[in-house]
Amino acid sequence: MLKWIALAGTHAGALAVGFALGIYLLPILTAPDSPDEAALTASAQSALYEASFTRELEGSDFLHWGEGTVSVTPQQIVHNGALSPGPDFKVYLTSEFVETEAQFNAIKDNAVRIGDVKTFEGFLLDVPPGVDVSAYSTVVVWCEAFGEFITAAQYK
Repeated sequence: MLKWIALAGTHAGALAVGFALGIYLLPILTAPDSPDEAALTASAQSALYEASFTRELEGSDFLHWGEGTVSVTPQQIVHNGALSPGPDFKVYLTSEFVETEAQFNAIKDNAVRIGDVKTFEGFLLDVPPGVDVSAYSTVVVWCEAFGEFITAAQYK
């Protein structure tokens, strides 16, 4: 009997590890190609604002982080750098700087969602019509599926 319990436990553990690895690796395996350096640089040239994602934020950790330059134009948000891989990443603009899940959840209703991030080596997102980027101050990357803060950059 003890043998069957141990066997069931090890199999359940292996299944849990496999499931967790699947959640982590699936976005990497299915991600489209990232925009090339030339496209990112060209799009960033007309930026009104520029800021940096850093791994040193309070809410970032070894699985949830971003680094690199974020350029904000009236038409696009341009990230030239890297993000930790993960599912269901969204970019928001907020009126105040946040660096934790609790801080973002407190103001999420007032944030404007810009779009989905599908690439982890830079992204180019079009700003939706009617959104005035100068009315906001911070770009936030958020994992919608798990309610996880990834990174943020204050541009003004």
